[in-house]
Amino acid sequence: MSAAASLPDVGPDATLAPPLSPARPLALARWLFAVAALVVLMVVVGGVTRLTESGLSITEWKPVSGALPPLTEAQWQVEFAAYQHIPQYTEVNGPAGMTLADYKFIFFWEWFHRLIGRTIGLAFALPLAWFWVRKAIPAGYKARLVGLLLLGGLQGVVGWWMVKSGLTHDVKVSHFRLATHLLLALTTLAALVWTALDLRATARGEARARLTPFALLAIAMLALQLGYGALLAGLRAGYVAGSGWLNWQAWPLMQGRFLPAGIDWSQGTLHALVSDPYLVHFVHRWWAWAVVAVLVVLARKLRSSYRPASVVIHSAFGTQVLLGIATVMSGMSLWLAGLHQLVGALLLASVVWGAHCLGRNLEHQAGTLGTGR
Repeated sequence: MSAAASLPDVGPDATLAPPLSPARPLALARWLFAVAALVVLMVVVGGVTRLTESGLSITEWKPVSGALPPLTEAQWQVEFAAYQHIPQYTEVNGPAGMTLADYKFIFFWEWFHRLIGRTIGLAFALPLAWFWVRKAIPAGYKARLVGLLLLGGLQGVVGWWMVKSGLTHDVKVSHFRLATHLLLALTTLAALVWTALDLRATARGEARARLTPFALLAIAMLALQLGYGALLAGLRAGYVAGSGWLNWQAWPLMQGRFLPAGIDWSQGTLHALVSDPYLVHFVHRWWAWAVVAVLVVLARKLRSSYRPASVVIHSAFGTQVLLGIATVMSGMSLWLAGLHQLVGALLLASVVWGAHCLGRNLEHQAGTLGTGR
């Protein structure tokens, strides 16, 4: 064979391969999964912050300088003095004899919670800028990634809006603002997971998934359950059922009854549904079973084509139900309540994964029909 014959055909009729795209969808997917893991951590620490009554310990919002905690005794005294002017101290912790050491404990959890928020902001914004400059973002994703960045910034604003509700007129933050804060974090988590899964599909040459009506129903029902969990936390409603291991007065009953006594209907049903601790707890514990029923159907739909997602969804909601019962019967044990919040976030991520699988299956079927196979 001659040397000329071994050369590629570069004549006028030759078809040249297109240049490789600089887009790196798989790298972006891994980055978003890492950010999603940080959001899960923040949700858990936020739960611990709430359970330890630490959320009002820092009375100012300093997005940059607040990254450093007090480093000297004088700085600690300044922070403690500011805290001593809010109702939580004057009406609750002050009369109980709070010391500077006690204050340092609750300060740590709120500072750590805010530090994770700052870390998430940097972990998202800096790589986004790098991918953008390197032109590594596939077509159709830039607007979505900017939207995720804005969601993260909004979360910081809503967090401070929540804290402000407890600095002047109440010893705790508004349970409505607390629910908004948590649901916004979980919305961000769901959007991160969905976008990462879409990017992973793009890396494989597959179409992006569609959100099916049934998957939307499952996510909406779960979101309502998670929202009621936030209302329950904000109202301290976990304590109203009684406690004690193997105490059936606490679960499945509430104070020995199916529908607990003490519900205040005087301001109307709607007000009771979102502001009465007895009714909020009742709805949260029994709406869970409606959510379980829908998730069982979702998992069964995935069993043949996406078995790992099916197994994870089953495991997550089963664990979550058991943790919820154990948390109530333990009298709101801190570590059980923290695990309950952790698994709640993981359950949402698993349901989003399942919804994405269901949407990919629909796209695959549509593609198969379109090609006549």
